[in-house]
Amino acid sequence: MNFPTFSRTLSGARERLQRREDGAPGHSPTPQDSADSERSGSEDGFPMPLWLQGVIELLAVAAVGLLLTGLLMAAVWLAGGFDSLGALGGLQLAGQVWLVAHCTPLTMAAIQGIDLSSGGGTLTLVPLGLTLIPFGLAVIAGRRIARACWRGQFLKPFIAGMITYALIGALVALVSSTEHVSASVLAGALFPLIPAGLGTLVGGWSVSRSLTAVLGADAASWIQRTSQYSRWAGSYVWAVVRAGFLSAVAVIAAGALLTAVALVWNWDGIISVYQELGTGAAGDTALTALQLGYLPNMIVWAAAWASGAGFSVGEGTITSPFENALGALPHFPPFAALPEGEPWLYASAVVVLPVLAGVLAGWWFLREGENHLDDWMAIRLPMRWFTFLLSTVLTVAFIAAIGAGLVALLAWLSHGSLGLGRLTDIGPNPWHVFLWTGAEITAGGVIGYVLGPWLEREGYRKNPWNSSLEDTTEDVSDPDAQDEHDGDAEGSARAAKKAAKAEAKQAKKAEARDKRAAKKSAKRKAARLAPWDAQGSTAMTAQEPGDADSAGVNDSDGDGVAVPEGDSVGSEDSVGAADSDGAEAGEDSAGPVSSSDPER
Repeated sequence: MNFPTFSRTLSGARERLQRREDGAPGHSPTPQDSADSERSGSEDGFPMPLWLQGVIELLAVAAVGLLLTGLLMAAVWLAGGFDSLGALGGLQLAGQVWLVAHCTPLTMAAIQGIDLSSGGGTLTLVPLGLTLIPFGLAVIAGRRIARACWRGQFLKPFIAGMITYALIGALVALVSSTEHVSASVLAGALFPLIPAGLGTLVGGWSVSRSLTAVLGADAASWIQRTSQYSRWAGSYVWAVVRAGFLSAVAVIAAGALLTAVALVWNWDGIISVYQELGTGAAGDTALTALQLGYLPNMIVWAAAWASGAGFSVGEGTITSPFENALGALPHFPPFAALPEGEPWLYASAVVVLPVLAGVLAGWWFLREGENHLDDWMAIRLPMRWFTFLLSTVLTVAFIAAIGAGLVALLAWLSHGSLGLGRLTDIGPNPWHVFLWTGAEITAGGVIGYVLGPWLEREGYRKNPWNSSLEDTTEDVSDPDAQDEHDGDAEGSARAAKKAAKAEAKQAKKAEARDKRAAKKSAKRKAARLAPWDAQGSTAMTAQEPGDADSAGVNDSDGDGVAVPEGDSVGSEDSVGAADSDGAEAGEDSAGPVSSSDPER
C-alpha cells in the first residue's frame, strides 16, 4: 500500500542494507558512497518496517472485503429488501456474510419466528464464490509483501498480518452477532485465517517461485548436498504432484462443463422458479448474488456427480448417474437443473470424464520424463516387462491419490449445512468422491501413460516390454557393472579400468598383426631374390659357345651371349644384377655383355 508520507521508503531501506553490506571489513567507502548516503538520507525519509507493511496490507484486505459485502447488502436494501432490519441490522448482516465467506460457522436460533434450537441450526455451507474474494485480495497483498522483503524476511510481515486479520475477524464476529444469528469470537478469529493466510502464501510464492525461499529455508543448497538418488526422488515426487494437480484441475473443468450444459439445458425451469418466487427486484438481486456465491460449490457437486459418487440435497437424498432419490426440493433456481425420476439410460457414460482426466495426467507425466522409479526398477530387476507394469501402476496410483485427494478436499469444503429443516446435509461425501475419482484417474492414467507415444504419433523410442536399458540389464549380474549403475565412485573407477585394459589388449593385437605382416613381406622378398643372391656370381660366368648347354645357359641368338635358361636379355631381373654386398658388376660376377662388343 503506497502512502505519500512513506515515499521511496522500501527502496531506501534496500539501499541502506546494500551499503551496510558494502561497508563490511575489506571494503573502503568512496566519496560517491558518502554522497549517495547523504542524498538517500535526505530524500528517502523514515523506512517502513516489514511488520508494519504486513499489518497494513492485511488490514486493507479485510477492509476491502467488508466494503464489497456492505455494497452488496446496500444494493439489496436500495432495491427494497431488508426494510425491517434497519441500518444497524444491515451492517450486522454484512458482517455475518463476511464471516460465512471466510468459512466461519454461524449458529442460528430462529429465522422469521421458526425455532431452530432443537435441530442445531448451524450454517456451515460456505459460498466458495465469495471466499475467492478475500483469497484473491490476499494474493495481491502477499505479492506486495514479498517484493519488499529479502530472502528469509517474509515470515515477519506474514505473522504480523495474520495477527491483525485474526483480530479483525474476532471484532466482526463480536459486533455482528445477534440473538438470532451469532458467531463464536474464537471461530471468527481463526477461520478467516484460512483464505487470508493461504492467499498470502500463494502471493509470496508467485513472486519468488519458491515456497522454501519465502519461508527462509535454503532448499537449493540442501538438495546439492544430497546424493543423486535423493535428487532423482525429488524430481519424481515433484512430477507426480504436478500430474496429480493436473488431473484434479481436469476433473473440476469437467464439472464446470457439466454445470454449464445442465443450466443451459434446463434454463426454462430456472426461469419458472424465479417467476414462482415473485420476490421482485430486491429478492431477485439477492437471490442472484447468492447463486453466484455458490456457483463454485455447484461445479464441485457436478464433478462429484460425474465421478459416480453423487451428492445429496438434504438429509436422506442422493443424486448420481446410477441413483436418483431427491424428494421435494426447496425453491432454489439451480435445483431446477437436477435430473428428475430414474437416471437416464446412458447417464453412466458420464464417468468417462474423470477417466479422460487421468489419461491427460498420465500423458503429461510421460512427456515430463521424470519416471525415475521405472529407471530404478529396470536396473535392479531383470524382468523388464514386470518392472514396466509395476512402475506404471505405482506411479499412476500416486498421481490418482494426489488428484483424488485434491478433489475430495474441494468436496469437503463445498459440503455443509444450511441449518434449515432437513437441509443439514448438502453436497458430496468426501470419502466417496476420493474412492470413485481415484479409481477413474488410475484407469485413465495407465491408458495415457502406455498409449501416450502413439497419441503423439511417434511410437516408442524404445520397446518398454524389452530391456530399454540394454547395456544396464546385460551387466546387472556383473558386480562391476552393478556398481557402475549404482553411481558410486568405486564402480566408476572399475569401469574405467576395464575400458583401459580392453584398449591395451586391442593395441597389442594390432601390433602383433603388424609384426606378422612385416615378417611375411620380408620372407616373400627374400624368396624372390634368393636365386640371384646365392648363384648370381657363378650363373653369369662367360662360357665357350660349345659349352653353353653344359653351363645351363641359352644362346638362342648365336651371338655368344649366355643368359640363364628361361630368361630373356631385356628382363629386369637378368640385366644389371648385383650381389647383396653392392660389388660392382664385372668384378665378382659376370655383368651383362652387349652384343656389339668388338672384343666379343
